[in-house]
Amino acid sequence: QVQLVESGGGLVQAGGSLRVSCAAAGSTCNNYVMAWFRQAPGKEREFVATIKWGAGDTYYPDSVKGRFTISRDIATNTVYLQMTSPKPEDTAVYYCAAKVSPRLSTWNYSYWGQGIQVTVSS
Repeated sequence: QVQLVESGGGLVQAGGSLRVSCAAAGSTCNNYVMAWFRQAPGKEREFVATIKWGAGDTYYPDSVKGRFTISRDIATNTVYLQMTSPKPEDTAVYYCAAKVSPRLSTWNYSYWGQGIQVTVSS
């Protein structure tokens, strides 16, 4: 079992930067992958980034590649999403997720945080 708690959301201006965090409690270990998803009003949940807990490999969709960076701090069991040059269309509730997997994954996650609002103003 893994418990995930997001923090650090809020309001940011377009072109600025914001970092959201996800504190993981429970049995995280090297065979987990972590991810960020987002959901804007009236839209489906969208994959944003994923990282292998042990090796640190990452993957992004084209919509955020080069602007967002996922990272993890093994010592504190925390996953981060650094957003640089955000756009108004990045406004959404951002969710942290985790699952046991030998490879990076964009779907079918087992554990989810409660979500945190990120609003990008133009």
